[in-house]
Amino acid sequence: MLRSLGQRPVTGSDEDPRVAELRTAVSRLRRELAAIPSEFPDRAIAEDELAALAAMAAGGAPEIPRLRGSLLLVAGAIGSVSALSRGLSDVKQAVDLFGEPPGP
Repeated sequence: MLRSLGQRPVTGSDEDPRVAELRTAVSRLRRELAAIPSEFPDRAIAEDELAALAAMAAGGAPEIPRLRGSLLLVAGAIGSVSALSRGLSDVKQAVDLFGEPPGP
């Protein structure tokens, strides 16, 4: 049943828990954003970048610089929407689990 929905069972999974946390946080914020009835200037940017974050999480091993770039774009796009501040904070915490990108 889980596989038919595109989900994996949790028990015995070798999935990186950071990726699972990112996927959960991004999914939650996407739902919260969809529930906001009003339009705002950068909504499309937020939706596009959240879709990119979801795709990175689905891929399993996201690139840290790309994660951080998408997070910055999402934060800039929805930062003034107070109803989304908790969800945005959760996504930031999930991205932070990956640590800093390696230096040059």
